[in-house]
Formats: sequence, C-alpha cells, structure tokens
Amino acid sequence: MNLSRRHGGLIILLSFVAAMLLTIIPLPDSLRAYRPDWTGLVLIYWCLALPDRVGLFYGWLAGLFLDVLTASLLGMHALALCLVAFFCLRIHRQIRVYPLWQQALVVLVLLAAHQLILLWINSIIGRPGPGIGYWIPPFIGAALWPLVFSILRALRRGYSVR
Repeated sequence: MNLSRRHGGLIILLSFVAAMLLTIIPLPDSLRAYRPDWTGLVLIYWCLALPDRVGLFYGWLAGLFLDVLTASLLGMHALALCLVAFFCLRIHRQIRVYPLWQQALVVLVLLAAHQLILLWINSIIGRPGPGIGYWIPPFIGAALWPLVFSILRALRRGYSVR
C-alpha cells in the first residue's frame, strides 16, 4: 500500500469538520438566512483540487452528516451535495484554469443548484416555499469563494496534501 497516496487525508477531514462547525454555529435571527453553504464550498474546492481523492462519496458522506447536524430530512443534503460533486467533477478541468472571479461564477451556479435541489425536496415533502431570501446564500458563497479557495489552497500546499 502506498502511504503517500493517503497523505493529507486528515487535513481534508478537518476542513469538512470546520465547514460543518461554521454551519451550526449560532447566529442572530437576522443573519441566519444569510449563512453561506460552507460544506458545499469546501466540497467544491476539494473536488477541484483533488478530483481523484474527493468525489461523490465525500459529497454523500458530508451531506449525511449535514442532515444529522441540521436535523433535516435524512438524505436531503446527501443527494444535493452528491450531485454538486458530480457536476464539479465533470467540469473540473475547465474550472481549474479559470481565474478566481470566473470560478466564483461557476461556484454560484453549483451552490444555486444545491439550493434548488433542497427546494425541490422540501416541496415534495410538503414544506411551504421560502421567500426570496432563500437565494441569497449562493451569492454570499460565491463572494467568499476567493477567500475559501486561498485558505484551503494554502493548507493544501502547506501540508503537501496530494
């Protein structure tokens, strides 16, 4: 078994744990609707940076943990993040060569797709539709993409995650 293949797995895991902690950290009611999808951002980064290591299984597993942490329908975030990882993996070669501002636009589309899948599932189970504020977090996530990208890239390079 090649041990260098697994080098940095703890950094990937800790980045997902940090994203989930940011997801459940208490916020005032006025700011709660504007919380970006931290787990989606981290998943997109790792799918772009290490597509051979992080993919559908990580999306599914992170989604299941997110379902449990947020007390949502089990499998809802798992399906949505799995599909986000799938789309990200399909176009990762193109996205990686884009400048950060163009990557942020692609991230906006991926995060909006995540929100759309969650909205679709919520409508199937009969939950009332949200207001227009429901669509703000993908825009905030896209605006935060250069910062998230820079932090995770520095971690990846600093710890030689490959």
